[in-house]
Amino acid sequence: MNLDQITQPFSEIFPGDLSGNPRQRQTPKVLFSTTQIMGFENADLIIFNKKLAEEIGLGKIEKEADTDFLNAASLPANIKTYATAYAGHQFGNWAGQLGDGRAIFAGEIQNKNGKKTELQWKGAGATPYSRHADGRAVLRSSVREYLMSEAMYHLGIPTTRALSLSFTGEQVMRDMMYDGNADYEKGAVMMRTAESFLRFGHFELISSQREIATLQQLTDFTIQNYFPEINVESPEKYALLFQNISERTADLMVEWYRVGFVHGVMNTDNMSVLGLTIDYGPFSFLDEYALNFTPNTTDLPGRRYAFGNQGKIAQWNLWQLANALFPLINDEKILEKILNDFTEMFWTKHDAMMAKKFGFDRVLESDVSFFTDAQQIMEDLKIDYTLFFNKLENADENSDYERLFAEVFYEHVSEENFLKFENFIKIYLERLDKNTISRAESLALMQKNNPKFILRNYILFECINEVNEGKKDLLNKILTALENPYKELYPEFSKKRPSMYNGQSGCSTLSCSS
Repeated sequence: MNLDQITQPFSEIFPGDLSGNPRQRQTPKVLFSTTQIMGFENADLIIFNKKLAEEIGLGKIEKEADTDFLNAASLPANIKTYATAYAGHQFGNWAGQLGDGRAIFAGEIQNKNGKKTELQWKGAGATPYSRHADGRAVLRSSVREYLMSEAMYHLGIPTTRALSLSFTGEQVMRDMMYDGNADYEKGAVMMRTAESFLRFGHFELISSQREIATLQQLTDFTIQNYFPEINVESPEKYALLFQNISERTADLMVEWYRVGFVHGVMNTDNMSVLGLTIDYGPFSFLDEYALNFTPNTTDLPGRRYAFGNQGKIAQWNLWQLANALFPLINDEKILEKILNDFTEMFWTKHDAMMAKKFGFDRVLESDVSFFTDAQQIMEDLKIDYTLFFNKLENADENSDYERLFAEVFYEHVSEENFLKFENFIKIYLERLDKNTISRAESLALMQKNNPKFILRNYILFECINEVNEGKKDLLNKILTALENPYKELYPEFSKKRPSMYNGQSGCSTLSCSS
């Protein structure tokens, strides 16, 4: 591995606490603190993402020191580790300083094409921002994040990625459902990558402390490194940055809706300024379609972060970022316009996405009510979101709808409701006839936008149990399937959630730290 090529530009540029003191505390007026990884003596590598390592310029595992690096066991002298400070609004309330409580940065690597990628461990030990926690991660949550971040990448959705996953050789105490039933679980550490892990919360922290010079420095750094489309000499560059972040955020939300992904904890500190899916905790793909579904037990009963709320919560989070950037932009009207335009932009993008899922070549005026009707019937009849669109590809006027769609319903459907469903399918086929493209082209559009494989929570649950037992067969099968989500490689994955997993902790519901 090219470990000697890893640098730490962030910690060299911005103000930081260089004491190396791991005591958990407030660190005002800085963007990072130096900190040390645990140095796990008995760590064991489970997965290494060879393709990603080559792509980002890190290269192959060639010696024991490379594995030690991935395992957070030991480091070469050139790597000076640190954790970043950020703030955020959690469940709508200002939480003040938060920061990387379980993440420690190794730094940045550059590939032969000049693309830079940040590297960080999750679960490598406590930092000043761990907030009375131990900075460790358990195998359960680490397997979930590794597999889901890679699944999202192969679905074509902007995301952080997973480079490696290891047992730490430790047992970690966790209260999975926050109900007083804590128990020991296997510890794990993963290394994850992103072009940047910068969050809304980094800007909120510095702005809230009125460190305007540092805020400007951070914002200029963001533009120069990650938004080449913005002229750094433009007097409107900060407003243009906010506009770009708004558009990327809208695009990300639409992609989540396309595949039925529910993040579960859309706090501002979990929002990427690059429009990446970041911080995989109590996430879930939809099984049965439900706009008020939240996989996060901490989000009950308010369901702030429910599936159907994700678009408007994204807008709310952008308001908080706008407040943070206001000292630089200093123009209420332009910020309000960008924020108010978000709604129309989001729904325009959303409807264009839905049209592709249904195989329509364009959005007609009547399609808006059609999409609403589709959502309503999927919700009323408890229809599996992914399987419905997969089966719809085979529907025509001669289909036996009862047989074709038999496996998409989670509950018995009355004769009256099935007649409503059949009528909807007939209306859909009539709408298809208004396309200006062929049926084959329409089908290709559907197949490109509707995955055959999604990483359902019950599949993850089964995989975690097997990995806990030292087995890897299901893990390897999932890794192959998630790299080919628009193909049906394993028919056993293309089925709705088995009833035995209804209400199962870790399948239907999870806590924030799951």
